[in-house]
Order: sequence, then structure tokens, then C-alpha cells
Amino acid sequence: MLDLAIRGGRVALPWGVTEGDLGIAQGRLVALGRVGPAAEELDARGLHILPGVIDTQVHFREPGAEHKEDLLTGGDAAVTGGVTAVFEMPNTKPATTTAALLADKLARAAGRMRCDHAFFVGASAQNVDELAALERLPGCAGVKIFMGSSTGSLLVEDDTTLARVLAAGRRRAAVHAEDEPRLRARRTLAAQGSPETHPVWRDVEAAVAATSRLLRLARDAARPVHVLHVSTAEELPLLAEARDVATVEVTPHHLTLAAPDCYHELGTRAQMNPPVRDVRHRDALWQAVRDGLVDVLGSDHAPHTAAEKATPYPESPSGMPGVQTLLPVMLDHVAAGRLSLERLVDLAAAGPARVFGILGKGRIARGYDADLVLVDLAARRRLEGAWLRSRAGWSPYEGRELTGWPVATLVRGRLVARDGEPIGTPAGRPVRFLDSMREFCASTCNPGARW
Repeated sequence: MLDLAIRGGRVALPWGVTEGDLGIAQGRLVALGRVGPAAEELDARGLHILPGVIDTQVHFREPGAEHKEDLLTGGDAAVTGGVTAVFEMPNTKPATTTAALLADKLARAAGRMRCDHAFFVGASAQNVDELAALERLPGCAGVKIFMGSSTGSLLVEDDTTLARVLAAGRRRAAVHAEDEPRLRARRTLAAQGSPETHPVWRDVEAAVAATSRLLRLARDAARPVHVLHVSTAEELPLLAEARDVATVEVTPHHLTLAAPDCYHELGTRAQMNPPVRDVRHRDALWQAVRDGLVDVLGSDHAPHTAAEKATPYPESPSGMPGVQTLLPVMLDHVAAGRLSLERLVDLAAAGPARVFGILGKGRIARGYDADLVLVDLAARRRLEGAWLRSRAGWSPYEGRELTGWPVATLVRGRLVARDGEPIGTPAGRPVRFLDSMREFCASTCNPGARW
């Protein structure tokens, strides 16, 4: 007897979309097509069933800034929007730079997050010698490098330290690539009260210079890197020539918003690092999506309260919420014909699993975790603030009419959100990775068990 059968949906399988049923037992997909009786059934007629979104760049602010977000509210925002696993960033207070601080985050997540989760360890000059061991710990998503300053205190700005960090480990490192010396030199160009000068201060060259340095040093160290939130047309040819060492992330806001209009409309709520730039860059990012250069969609969910964002620029903090809106915003792009549903599934589920070596997630196939999101591709409605679950309580997309909405979310076969409401007892678990499977088994399996 199956635990759950999902009947009559259009299923996004790795080889295409087809109508059929899904059978789930013990949290995994065990039957596809025509499936037998089950203890429970879920009617998916009229809906598409997609692999759950894996958002590999979120900032949930715990510990140290829980007034903006915490693991419970961030996780609830995730599952309400169809995200079944998240990778949380290390620039909290304190920053996640030790095994003890990583263990603290995992303990905080236990019993409070409905989605599965992993946590990045932040690189610094002080923990370089420990990074190779830290990145293999169970529940660690890898190493995060900040080449340019953003929220928090983590920073690796010089080539000497960056080269040491890249040499200290083997897993793919995630990198915020902005050139810190250039940012400091141009700080005065951020005009008081004028958020539209944000991309003037943090200009194209700041991104290009950092990405160029990173790719050179990554190749020298034979270390794979994942370049986060790519925002410029000029970086794309460099990344296309570095496929031996680099994978590429873009964000929904860099694909959707454009300067200067977004700053005139949203003010500091459009302020991000790296910045939202003009239409030329947005068009180039879309071309990179179509060309297959982009590997992953990440939300860069970076919440601040509305009051904090109302601080006059440039004292206002950079960042916007995005984990809950990633899928609806991108489904609206699917409805508009900018990308196919299959390409969205690759960017939001299969791509993250492939890039980071995630075990058992990212596709609908027998033996995989039953991480699923049921979506209504025809539903059209306005994004309202009442739907949002982030403690920040706002979105840059509020008031927009979007086509394509999540209806229900399952994590390992458990219904965790339905019709805009998180449900059930939080039971998210740490994500498993191929590169740390030995350590995972050592901590969970019987002594001497082989993985």
C-alpha cells in the first residue's frame, strides 16, 4: 500500500511533461504512471506537478537579526511559494565560520523548518585552515566567499587570501563577485537620497573585475566556483569561456526589474548588491538563459523591514525578500513565453541538484525524494501582501498581476503548504550531498556501515 497517490496531474518528468499518477511511500517516489491504492490520495486534475524548487541562496537572518526573518518564517515563506529546500547564507550575527556555529544553525532548524535545508560556511582570513574540514560536515552546503562587502562582516577582498581560500577545499564554492577596492573608491558616487545611483556606485566594472580575478584564481587552484547573482552583460562572455571551473546563477529580480524605472517606482526597495541594472543587462541575462549558460535560479532572499528600507539612501540596507515569489514570478515569465516550463524546472530544481551534488532531489523519478509543487499554470491573480509569509512583510512585486501560482507543496511526501497556507508540523531535514556523504553516514549510520 502506498502512503500517498497523486492522481491526474500533468507531471514534469526529466524527459518531458506527461499526464499520470505518482505513488509515494516512505517519503520517496516509488511509482509513476498508473499507480495502485494508497492510504491517502491527492487530486491534481488541472494542475502541473513540478519538482520542488531548490533555492540555493537565501538569507534567513538567524541568529542576530530575527526581527527581519528567522528560520521558521523564512521556511514558511519558502514552502508557501513552492520551495522545498534552501541553502542559507553565513552572513548572520555571528557569521557561520566554525563547526560549532554550523551545528547551532542545524539545531535551530530542527523542528522549526518545513523545508529541507543546508547552511553555507563563510570564508575569512581567520578560518582558511579549517575550511576543507568544514565544507564536508553534514548539513553544510559548501563555502561562501564575499569578494565585495554586503550585509554582515564577511569579506575576502585581496587575491592572496582568495587564493588561499580556493586552495583550501574541493567542493564548489559560492561567490559574491564585486571588487571591494573599486567599491570603496567609488563610494562617494552613491548620492544622498538617490537610490538610482546605486548601479553607478557599484558599477559594471566592479562586477567584471571581481569575476575576472575569481576565474583566474579558481583555474589556478583547480577549484570549481559558482558565481552568484550575475548582473552584467560583460561578465557573460567571461563565464562562457570558464565552463571548466564556473557555474552561473541569476536571480528573478535581475531578470524582471530594470533601472532606472525600478528605482523611480520602488526607491530603496529595489536596492540590491549587485544592483539591478538597465535593460541592456537584463536582455543579456535572458539571452544567457536561452543559450544554456545559466545553471541555477536563486532568489537571493535578503529581507529587511519596511522601516529599515525606508532609511534614506545610501544608509538604507541592500536586499529584498524573494524566496516565496521566485516560482510565481518565473511562472509568469513562462506564461509570457520568455522561457519554457522545462527550462524553468532545470534552472530551479535539476540545475541546483547538478551543480551542488545534491542526493535524491531535483527531479521527479523513482527513488527520489517526493519533493513536489503542484501549480496552476492558468491561475492569474494579483500578488497581495496578505499572501506573504516573510517577517519582512513586503515584496517588490506587490500589486503585480502574475499568471501561474503554486497550489500545494510536498516535502518528502508530506503536505507542507496548501492554498497559500503552511500546514503540518515542521519536519525539514538537512540536505544530503555526494561530497559529504561519508561524513553524513559516519554521523547517522551504524558503526562500520558502508555508504
